[in-house]
Order: sequence, then structure tokens, then C-alpha cells
Amino acid sequence: MGCDSGWRDYRWDPPEHPTKASLDAAFPDRPCVMYSGDGHTLWLNSRALEALGVTRDSEPPAGGGYDKDASGELTGIAHEAAAMQLLPRCLEWLGEDRIASAYADQMRRMAEQGITSICDMSLMPMPGCDFIRDDVYGKLQAAGKLGIRAHLFPTLLDDQSRLEELQTRYANNALLSAPGFKQFFDGVSSEHTAYLTEPYTNPRFPGDQGRLTVPAERMRKLVLAAAERGHTVRIHVIGDGAIHAALDIFEEAAELYGLPPHGHNTLEHLENLLPEDIDRLRKLNVIASSQPCHITLDPGGPERDLGLERSRIMWPFATYQQRGIRQAFGTDSPITAVTSMNVLYTAITRQDPRSHWPEGGWLPSERIDAATALRNYTLGSAYAAGDERNLGSLEPGKYADLVVLDQNPLTIDAQELQATKVQATYLAGNLIYER
Repeated sequence: MGCDSGWRDYRWDPPEHPTKASLDAAFPDRPCVMYSGDGHTLWLNSRALEALGVTRDSEPPAGGGYDKDASGELTGIAHEAAAMQLLPRCLEWLGEDRIASAYADQMRRMAEQGITSICDMSLMPMPGCDFIRDDVYGKLQAAGKLGIRAHLFPTLLDDQSRLEELQTRYANNALLSAPGFKQFFDGVSSEHTAYLTEPYTNPRFPGDQGRLTVPAERMRKLVLAAAERGHTVRIHVIGDGAIHAALDIFEEAAELYGLPPHGHNTLEHLENLLPEDIDRLRKLNVIASSQPCHITLDPGGPERDLGLERSRIMWPFATYQQRGIRQAFGTDSPITAVTSMNVLYTAITRQDPRSHWPEGGWLPSERIDAATALRNYTLGSAYAAGDERNLGSLEPGKYADLVVLDQNPLTIDAQELQATKVQATYLAGNLIYER
């Protein structure tokens, strides 16, 4: 969980999906499941498909799919909602103790990185499970092992009781809270599942422009119902078509019910935008939540999938700043590592934190200074978590969540940022990590 994870087929030669055949050869007698690096696809062997009851006749959930070969046989690849529906069941094979141990280990790694708060956002749910493991957080807190402030965002469904029950339960809990909902509106560009207004530059079939994982009218109904009850929503949107549709919905919600009384609606990832939608973010008080280390995950990918013109309006951090748009930064773990200095380094240089590619940065006009990057990563993220009153800056009356670094990220050369070490991390004034 502490490092970049998963397989990325676009980095392979040839860049195509694997099949269950290779996993069957290596693991013929027990289930094996591989999680993709973009977090939207599962690669399963035959025993895993059998254990999960997935057959060639299985109907995938809306917004998902099972790949099949020319003969109609399952290849072992499950996309989007289908993958997200299967993943919680796969994790059950680990057992409760191993899952709780993994959470605790990850919290220790985050403390080493100076991370004191997270937003835990649900994946697409299966019946009775939305992937928010409040039971695990509760056990860790009862055992005195909860080393993080966790802001929980369950999936937005017709029944809003899940969020409201969490809000009631954690009303007086300083470490656990439930600020709002999460929903998915599209996929990812590398898989051609991000929804675009125009087809991909390298279409896989005529009219290939991705797809919405939730029909627009369905998303509209869900978000308006949440707005009516005063709840905020964070929506996963990557393609310009999904971003535009989500802003239309937020605009209607604001007209009908006003802005949320607590917290802020947020768009997650929003990788390539229509130029006219940038100012709409400010107008609608919607937070642009980005993960800087996503920028260089797929070198050449934006140009390959979107073409030169569209790829020029991607992760426009400097433009956001100039237009007065509130930003939040994060890691999207486990898609990228919980390495805090990599977030700052990539936001400032727009270079890959490992290869330092490209020289001068990708779209260098969108680089930002260290102070802006740090503010987006701290106070901006506190806004997205719905708790800027208590978090995100050092001010009287706020929580004493403090990080001590061995050098000043605001004054050193950006190329030295990754060498910066966390000396100590405090949560609520208590030392939880010391180097």
C-alpha cells in the first residue's frame, strides 16, 4: 500500500490487456487477482472467477464490463464498476485481522511522511458494502492505534442514511468524521473510459469517446437529492465531457438549494477540461482536487490519447491560481505513493519524481511556486475535507497537527525537495512519529 501499485498495460510492449491464461499458468490451484495501476481494472485467473461466481453469462453492473475473447470466453479482465464490485469480495479472503494490520501499517507510513489527515473515499459499491471500513477505523481507535484523522466519504446512493448514520456516530469524534458523499462519473483516459466531448485521438472504434459510469440523469438525481439535504459531493471526473456534465449538475443544485451549508462540492482528478469550464469552478465554488503525481504516470499518454491541443489544458495548476480557483492536492493512494515531498516536487516542477522527466517540466507554464503548492496540499485539502476551521494551517484554535521538517520547502531549490526528511509528526499535539 505504501508505493505505486498495480500493472499498467500501456507501459508494456505491446500495450494490451493481459489475460487469465498467464495467471492460470502461475497460479493454477488458488485464486489470484491483480489490481491495475490506474485503480479501475482487475485481472483475475480462472480460480478467482470461479470463486466469485463470474461466468461468461454474468451480467456486469451498470458502468462496468467483463472482457471476452472472440469465442465469447472471459479473458479475466473486469473494468470499472465490475471491478469495483468484485474487489471488496476479494479483500474478504485476506481476513479482518490482516486488513486491520494493513490499515495500521499504512498509517505508520503516512506519519513518517508527515501526513496527519486523509480523505477515505468509497469505490463503487456492491450491495451492503461501500468500501468505507468504519469498522476497521473503530477497532483501531478503540485499541489506541488510530494514527490519523480520517474523513470518510461513502458512496452517494438513493438511500442517504449511510452518510447520516456516520455523521451522527462521529459527531463528537475528533479523529473520525463523515463530511460528504463520493460518486464516480467516468473512468480513465489510458483505458478510454474517461468521457470526452469528442472522440479520442487514437480511437479503438468509431466514435470512441469513453462513457459515463453513471447516466447523467441518474447522477443529476443523486446530487440534487444530496444538495436538498445539505450534503456535499465529491465526483470522480477525468474527461472534459464528464467535467462539463458534473458542473452542469452542481450549477443546478446551487440554483435550487444554494451552496452547501457545510463543506464544499469537489471534483476529483479533472484531468482535461474545456477552456470555458475553468471559470465555472470559481463561479460555483467547486474545489479542483488534483493529484500532482498523476501528471507523469503515463509519459506521452495525454498526447497519444487526446492529441496536442486537448493535452495543453491538463492539470492547469497555475491557471487555477490565476483564476482564483481553490485547489486541493493529494496522492490518490495506492495509485501513487503516499510520499508527501513527491507531491510538492511534482506540483512545482511538473517532472516525474523518479525519472525527473521531462527537463523543464511537462507543460511548464502550469508550474506553481512552493508556497502555492504547500497551501494547496494543506489548507486546500482541509477545505476539501470540509474542516478548514480546524485543519490546514497553523493558527490559534486549530488542531495541533504539526510536522517538523529538516529543511524549509519554501526556500530550498525544488530539486532538493525530495531529500527533505520529516523529523517529527504530531497529531492533536501528541508525537506519533520521530525520526
